[in-house]
Amino acid sequence: MKDKKCYLDELRFNCSEEQKKGLHFILTSIIIWSMITFIHMTSIPILTKNLYTFFATALLLPIAFIISKLIKVEFSNKENPLNNLGMLFSMNQMIYLLIAMWIYAAVPEKMVMILAMIFGAHLLPYGWLYQSISYKIMSVIVPIIALIIGNMYQASVLSAVMIFIEIVFSRLLIIEVKRMKLRNLN
Repeated sequence: MKDKKCYLDELRFNCSEEQKKGLHFILTSIIIWSMITFIHMTSIPILTKNLYTFFATALLLPIAFIISKLIKVEFSNKENPLNNLGMLFSMNQMIYLLIAMWIYAAVPEKMVMILAMIFGAHLLPYGWLYQSISYKIMSVIVPIIALIIGNMYQASVLSAVMIFIEIVFSRLLIIEVKRMKLRNLN
């Protein structure tokens, strides 16, 4: 049993190392939340803003792919079976986007809040996969902040706060990746 756990931990470490704890996706989210902020600062109708917001989120994979090349991250490690688990975690978020689609028409001014909450909550399993305290903490903090800010302020304010959160999150992951490399050298 202990050998299986050690093997699983090796696979998780490999995912963390090869993919720099998913840093390319978190960096991409800074760009996407910036686009969402810009969209929601305009004077176009809310339903149009929400439609453009969905378009912005659709750019996640192509932008993350480009960023992975720039920061020298393995975009998808086919040799590691846990890579498929990471993809499953992402696909799980897609199911929750159905809630955002419902909000789109039912309560359009709260769609960005729901997107932020979905984004934050979907981080939790990556805390396990990447052995990352930052993912675990952000998975709790982001939905709570999104709920509070999203109910008190306009979507543009929340999306601007999300940019700040993603920048902090990225810095925390960079620190985790550096510590992981140092431990690996010793």
